[in-house]
Amino acid sequence: MFKRRNPLSYWAWIKEGFYPRAGWRRVINYTGYRLKRLPDTPHRIALGFACGAFASFSPLFGFHFFLAAGLAYLLRGNVLSSLIGTFFGNPLTFPIIGVVSYRTGLFILGMGPDETAWRKIRHGMHDAFNSVWSGIKNLFGYGPTMWDGFVEFFHAVFLPYLVGGLIPGFVSAVAVYFISKPLVRAYQARRKGRLMAKIKEIREKREAEAAAKEAEDAAPKNDVSGADDA
Repeated sequence: MFKRRNPLSYWAWIKEGFYPRAGWRRVINYTGYRLKRLPDTPHRIALGFACGAFASFSPLFGFHFFLAAGLAYLLRGNVLSSLIGTFFGNPLTFPIIGVVSYRTGLFILGMGPDETAWRKIRHGMHDAFNSVWSGIKNLFGYGPTMWDGFVEFFHAVFLPYLVGGLIPGFVSAVAVYFISKPLVRAYQARRKGRLMAKIKEIREKREAEAAAKEAEDAAPKNDVSGADDA
């Protein structure tokens, strides 16, 4: 139902991530439209946003939606708002998130600083992908299996990134929660006020129409009674 009629290519998908064809304004408007109709308490909605922001600091790229939804379910937050909250991690923020998480992990694990953090992350992911791909090809009898790159990636990149993302992820999640909760509460109160005003307007309109109809129905009866007296 929500799939594209013509699936995007890999490069088109990357381009859409940086600049959608419909423009960022439409993406923001659509996201705002979805946020306006989240039927839940401000606490649960804000908690969902926080779970999405926290998941964005995980090195499990491609699984942020599942991680955010799982956290929201366990913490009794709003699952839909958690999925929207994962937009905290986007092509503009991921370079910052990656470097901060990786360097924090290196510090916590005592592995020393790394001045080329983002480059090492990219190369590590590339080597890990090649290792997995060689393993897949080996299953069909094409070439040897080379898992060295994957093991190196896990110890040198994935583990520091995973450990280091916990602290900034938690801090960002707390900030997102306390910022979004009063905003959601204020919006819901304003939306409820508009809805009640609209209901009142409709009710008054119906009452006026009913009164006018009663007056119209009563007018012929008075005329008939007057004719009979004559």
